[in-house]
Amino acid sequence: MAFLPSEPPDLHVIHQRIKSNMEVLQDFKVKREEGRTRQEYLALLRRDMAAYYSYSDFLLKMLMDIFPLPELINFLEANEVPRPVTIRTNTLKTRRRDLAQALINRGVNLDPLGKWSKTGLVIYDSSVPIGATPEYLAGHYMLQGASSLLPVMALAPQENERILDMCCAPGGKTSYIAQLMKNTGMILANDSNAERLRSVVGNLHRLGVTNAVVSNCDGRQFPKILGGFDRVLLDAPCSGTGVISKDPAIKTNKDEKDILRCAHLQKELLLSAIDSVNATSETGGYIVYCTCSVTVEENEWVVDYALKKRNVRLVATGLDFGKEGFTRFKDRRFHPSLKTTRRFYPHTHNMDGFFIAKLKKFSNSIPKPQKDEEPAAEAANPSTGPEAVMEPQPKKKKLEGSKIAQAQKKLQPALKSGQSLKGQRRPLKAVRPSPHKSHAQVPNRKKQRVKQNGQ
Repeated sequence: MAFLPSEPPDLHVIHQRIKSNMEVLQDFKVKREEGRTRQEYLALLRRDMAAYYSYSDFLLKMLMDIFPLPELINFLEANEVPRPVTIRTNTLKTRRRDLAQALINRGVNLDPLGKWSKTGLVIYDSSVPIGATPEYLAGHYMLQGASSLLPVMALAPQENERILDMCCAPGGKTSYIAQLMKNTGMILANDSNAERLRSVVGNLHRLGVTNAVVSNCDGRQFPKILGGFDRVLLDAPCSGTGVISKDPAIKTNKDEKDILRCAHLQKELLLSAIDSVNATSETGGYIVYCTCSVTVEENEWVVDYALKKRNVRLVATGLDFGKEGFTRFKDRRFHPSLKTTRRFYPHTHNMDGFFIAKLKKFSNSIPKPQKDEEPAAEAANPSTGPEAVMEPQPKKKKLEGSKIAQAQKKLQPALKSGQSLKGQRRPLKAVRPSPHKSHAQVPNRKKQRVKQNGQ
């Protein structure tokens, strides 16, 4: 159906067309129209879904590559609905049972988050602001999404360990690590954004965390700043395609450059995180990498890159739910162990889209790049290529040749006046003659010496 530019699209008609096209594509041989290809149906479906759900064509095409069509509709529908409000009990100050009773007495309708969490509570409705109750101000709980509890559970911090939270703001995961460690050991809570660290400091004070040190550094520089940690948590900056329900602007403001820019930064941060871990740690040697994105470029692709570049292997996350990560995607083939990574989706787990991978470092040495990887490295950094090394040498030779010529000119008047050659030969020893000059001039010097001796 064609629309005039000024006429708004009829969403009801578009929705009906999406449903009918979905039915055709699910039984294409039987229900398709004569002369119409599958690609035509898919192009029309993508255009209609982009109009109906207000997504950019780029992002919708990317999501169609990740999800089967029926699941894609469920994912898009789930992004139109906000996720449940969840809180995490701060066991440094109270127990979940006592906190739940106190909030129920204030008119809060809640339930335990699930069997997988011992500290989470889901809030259905409340007669008081959840972020301003006396219990909140006293640090008895933290407002925190259900999916952001999972990376800390996968990290499984132990008491008295040294742990790095590389991108810690606003401090929810840091404080969860602290309560699992019972305020023992040391946590380095780092973030590159100084403004966001203010909320980290405030939350750590409110929650009674005493084993954390807050730092404002670029995570990519971390092995140089400080290393030797038992465990590292990297909640990497990402495109946010898993939290569209919180930020609908993501539907239209992301393009391929944004995704690849994020992926490049994530690779750098993950290598830094790995380098910051001590492989010989008695209790640790683990890295947990997570993002709130569903794109393969920011998740499996990044982890697969790290497996090739560092002495690490993937291990089980310890989470008994979630979908397995991709081991193949379009024309890419990833390491088979990527099936141990976990993906979480809003339409299947009723939490923000999330990806979690747990790595174990088995050696502190950095493997040398393989032969097939060297050309790519040289292309990325031209200064290390063979041409860059060889280029200055001809200039050096030319310079050396000119020095020899100047020395020879100075030598000629000395020969005519009958001066000794001993003092004149010293400057020539300091200059390395080029091959094509030396053959022509060495015999001349011998003849001159014989002539001098004859005199």
